[in-house]
Amino acid sequence: MRPDTPAENVDHTAEAARLERTAGLYPEDAEALLLRAAAHLELSGDRPAATALYDRLLSSSDALADPALVRALKAANLWEYGHEAEARAIIDGIRRTAPRDPAPWVIVAEALESHDELEAAAETFTEGARLLLADVAEEPPAATHPLLYGRHRVRRMQGLEHDDWDTLADTLHSAPVPLDELHDPKRVWSLGSENPAELAAEITRLRAELGAYRQALSRPFPVAMLHWPAAELAELLSAYPALATEYPSHEEHLSTIESSLRELSSSGTGNLGIVTGTVPSYEAFAASESSSPTDPTLLPQYATTLAARGRAVTWPPQRGAQCWCGSAEGYEVCHGGPEV
Repeated sequence: MRPDTPAENVDHTAEAARLERTAGLYPEDAEALLLRAAAHLELSGDRPAATALYDRLLSSSDALADPALVRALKAANLWEYGHEAEARAIIDGIRRTAPRDPAPWVIVAEALESHDELEAAAETFTEGARLLLADVAEEPPAATHPLLYGRHRVRRMQGLEHDDWDTLADTLHSAPVPLDELHDPKRVWSLGSENPAELAAEITRLRAELGAYRQALSRPFPVAMLHWPAAELAELLSAYPALATEYPSHEEHLSTIESSLRELSSSGTGNLGIVTGTVPSYEAFAASESSSPTDPTLLPQYATTLAARGRAVTWPPQRGAQCWCGSAEGYEVCHGGPEV
């Protein structure tokens, strides 16, 4: 699927089937692939089929990386097509088990919110934040930001005064529209205004949000650059010297990754990432394509396949994080500096 394919032109049923087939080829990545397949089935309107995939994962003999996430997604999906009692039971169970991953907390809280259970949603967001942020002295990890944003939104809907976590959410939010304005319940009412200027401003905001939502739907995995660690690149070139024209040196390889990602970012491409290759994995991929590892056109295809299997690391790294290249230095003083 092309990155710029509009969401309304995506055949979600076909994409779900493709992801299920890919999960059969790569059982080690089946959890991530089947979760994406279930998401496409939900978007297609086939919610019972999505539930069947969630049940397939939960009943699997293989240990799941994040069973609470699967249960949370199942609960949200069940509620959407009339199985409220079962959804509530699953949500209560998740809250009791207190997962250490923010995603299940966000999903079940948003499910409550979407069904006008604002008090329960606020309590759930707060429980998750209290569990995951109580011992965080510095800036919270990026994965926890949606907890704070969702909590801010629900409390704004309830008309509550800001507390310290709401202030922190405001600080972390970097979009042009402030959270207080974004989460203002009166914002929706402005659509009924007779003032053309107010209508035009709200339509502009909604178009921007819809554009971002469409972009997220139309690109289910990042645009990723392929990174070879030094030892892997040396092994690759030793086995396949013909690829030396693609990789004159390891230093140049790393510089090319950073410069290419910066160029993509400056051109407006979002959702960028880096995947790390290994020689055995690349050889297996070449064999699956009935091709030779010496074929340089396989390299971007290999990168795309790794990204589709959930192996991409988001670029650029979070502020203060170690550089993506594997050095012991922070990204800002390594490849993230002014000179690449």
